[in-house]
Amino acid sequence: MKSELSDLLDLLDLEQIEVNMFRGTSPSEGWQRVFGGQVIGQALVAASRTVEDVTRAAHSLHGYFLRPGDTTIPILYTVDRIRDGKSFTTRRVVAVQKGRPIFSMSASFQVTEEGLEHQVEMPDVPPPEECMSSQDMRAQYLDDIPEEFKNRMTQAQPIEMRFTEPFNEFKPGKMAPTQSVWIKTADTMPTDIRVNQCLLAYASDMTLIDTAARPHGIGWTEGNFQVASLDHAMWFHRPFMIDEWLLYAQDSPFSGGARGLARGAFYTRSGELIASVAQEGLMRLHE
Repeated sequence: MKSELSDLLDLLDLEQIEVNMFRGTSPSEGWQRVFGGQVIGQALVAASRTVEDVTRAAHSLHGYFLRPGDTTIPILYTVDRIRDGKSFTTRRVVAVQKGRPIFSMSASFQVTEEGLEHQVEMPDVPPPEECMSSQDMRAQYLDDIPEEFKNRMTQAQPIEMRFTEPFNEFKPGKMAPTQSVWIKTADTMPTDIRVNQCLLAYASDMTLIDTAARPHGIGWTEGNFQVASLDHAMWFHRPFMIDEWLLYAQDSPFSGGARGLARGAFYTRSGELIASVAQEGLMRLHE
């Protein structure tokens, strides 16, 4: 397995320090705060490890970001076993640093069942082989990347991204509040559905709130633009493998009140809808 993916799986592999209590760490990459997707993924790992019935996979999660996470100290995840029913299992997770909660999440797990089925169709976009990778896209705009971000923006990533419509994320023009990105892990993944779900939860925070900023022509590296995740919801519809190309189709129906709302849908190459996402983020433009 490629080292960048192995490092990410290690990041999500929490240390159990007591019953219902787990400890996670953050990579030393110089970011000012913990990446939101990391906290979501680690919280789902913590919740999953208290669900003894391995046939029950997560079907939904709902989380709130309460404070910025500190990358220099561990994060403590405490799990409350709310309910163990015949079909559903419910867990509540609180992530704590320095005695204060930085994130709270409720997650629900379900036994496998058959039922009525329908879904909206996948957008008609070019296949991943015809799309530009994030690395190639950034190489075209290397001079526009702030110096403090260049190393991190150009190194190998555990999750590959290919944009159906290339753009300069560091000096963006005004665009429609939609985007589609093909994603997959850089190497083969374990077949455990829970591991794949936790990694998709991590990836679901990538590019999503950026969709709400697209109509305003503002890049996330601009000094007067404050952006941060406020809440995050996710629903898992079908089993999947994240080491196969998935289309992350996103749109933003609204921004206002210093907040932006974005929605996302994950599809397999064959057009199956496997997960849905919604997120509201802080979008504050300072003088």
